[in-house]
Amino acid sequence: MILNKTGLFMLAAQASLVAQSTPDLAQQIAEVMSQGPSGKAHQRFIHAKGIVCGGTFQASPGAAAISRAAHFAGETVPVVVRFSDGAPDAGVADNSPDANPRGMAIRFGSGRGTDIMAISHNGFVVGTGEEFLALEKAIAASDSAQPHPSPIEAFLGSHPRALKFVQDLTPIPVSFATESFYSNNALIFVNSKGERRAGRYFIIPLDGPQYLDEAAAKAKSPGFLSEELGTRLRNAPVRFRLLVQIADPGDQTSDSSVLWPEDRKKVELGIITITSVDADSAAAERRLAFDPTRLVDGIELSDDPLPALRSRVYVYSVAGRSK
Repeated sequence: MILNKTGLFMLAAQASLVAQSTPDLAQQIAEVMSQGPSGKAHQRFIHAKGIVCGGTFQASPGAAAISRAAHFAGETVPVVVRFSDGAPDAGVADNSPDANPRGMAIRFGSGRGTDIMAISHNGFVVGTGEEFLALEKAIAASDSAQPHPSPIEAFLGSHPRALKFVQDLTPIPVSFATESFYSNNALIFVNSKGERRAGRYFIIPLDGPQYLDEAAAKAKSPGFLSEELGTRLRNAPVRFRLLVQIADPGDQTSDSSVLWPEDRKKVELGIITITSVDADSAAAERRLAFDPTRLVDGIELSDDPLPALRSRVYVYSVAGRSK
């Protein structure tokens, strides 16, 4: 949604009403995350540093066989895209390891529109809201002066997929335009025949991913990703392939930290073409509130609990940005 002052006030009021009851899981997560640098600064709890761009999406001929969603029907539709660093700190340097994972949020503008929220790691850090709350509490309780194992070290030691997630977050991309992104949460795609398939989005640079070596990354400026993207777009558009990985019967759909086998079928849904940086990206960031449950006919939530939970946490995050 694009929020005006009235919309921000309504979300703030909604968060206030929820907060008056016994804290639920979303509120507990929001309370911990709000104590991070960006939460205290009334910014997004995470992925606080970003840049907003505009462009178009053109569906592939085979997209309609997967979903009857309007933006897969074949007409070119506008998109708004926000790239971001993953840290809960708008001051993070783009070449810092703390900036991973990168984010790519997309608003498709056909009809009501729908959102995709993706990160630069195939597989989420945990699979349940309770685990995510425990992770955030462990992060908040840890500092470098503590004896080992610190709370976060203990958490990672008992959660091997979360440990792998952290260990994988090392490459610094040449550009936002050369990073791959994954939505991780399974959705249900329904076509005009009523056929239903579980799938996860993959967003892959048309020319493939490219990363910097350690020396090259260290030499970059703190804001090099946004700077580079602006320069790149002045010369030529940036293109990504939007694919969906289709689950086989029996594949895990309720846990976004569990990968599906590499041999699962991937269907090309279309091409995302990014043409420009928003003329007032900072203002656009304040207005935009992406939502993983913002879906359209032909795309439904699966049994993955995290999209609905994330949507509720974002209510608190957006309300905090109105202060």
